[in-house]
Amino acid sequence: MDQIQAMKIFIRIAELESFSRAAEDLDLPRATVSTTLKRLEQRLGVRLFLRTTRQVKITDEGKIYYQRCLQLLSALEEADTLFAHHKNQPAGTVRIDMPHSLARVMVIPALQAFYEHYPHITLSVSANDNSVNLLDQGVDCVIRAWPSEDENLQSRHLANLEQITCASPAYFAKFGIPQTRADLATHQAIGYFFAHQQPESHLEFVTDGTVEKIQLRRTLTVSGADAYVAAAKAGFGLVQVSRLAIAQELERGELVEVLSALTPPPMPLYIMYPPGRFLAPRIRVFLDWLITLFSQPDA
Repeated sequence: MDQIQAMKIFIRIAELESFSRAAEDLDLPRATVSTTLKRLEQRLGVRLFLRTTRQVKITDEGKIYYQRCLQLLSALEEADTLFAHHKNQPAGTVRIDMPHSLARVMVIPALQAFYEHYPHITLSVSANDNSVNLLDQGVDCVIRAWPSEDENLQSRHLANLEQITCASPAYFAKFGIPQTRADLATHQAIGYFFAHQQPESHLEFVTDGTVEKIQLRRTLTVSGADAYVAAAKAGFGLVQVSRLAIAQELERGELVEVLSALTPPPMPLYIMYPPGRFLAPRIRVFLDWLITLFSQPDA
């Protein structure tokens, strides 16, 4: 059995965590799957899975090999379709990572329109609020609220999202509704932290073109946009989030906007992807679709 087929078998075992299910999925005898994996491990000189009678668990070496296999097979797929009709009708899988709220509120609800134009593309959308290593995790592009500091990535500004200051009715019943900047002295904010970074619990406002940070006390610190909104709904403090992310909470009255005269800075969104003269058609059309989506006035 050739190396490409061996890599496909390895990927299915990794994803299904089972030799039997992988064999069934690929319509191959289980013995063929087991023998192929054994020969692959012998050729690589590493163990890719830890196998027991009850469980198949991928090793650290297997995780690294899995990501490389995804990238290599994706590149081969692009090479096979480069000069075919797929140039006008791209095909293949696009793996994209974006913040939870963005995937939930805006991108996923609009995907049917994308599939109407590109029915041969399969999207794999992961939701995550921390930094992502595209190469290690086999991701084609990411959307983040900050530009990339990685010289190996190309960043493109996608949009600026309006941010507001808000909290829950229960919080305002306890602490009162702030009317001015000075009123914030008796209030608290929900802290937020990224992986390996110090938590922050300040609010930001734009004054005469300058961003002013006002530090507030905190009793709760979270990581992740969904947890941040949930903490606000539970009454733990003030938050500043994009209006888009909490449109439903505002409509239902679960969160209430305050200090509308004091404008937080907008949240910039960037899309990042590996640079290069040739960007695979499947990735290019999806990037173009995202740019169009975010350029719409109602977005």
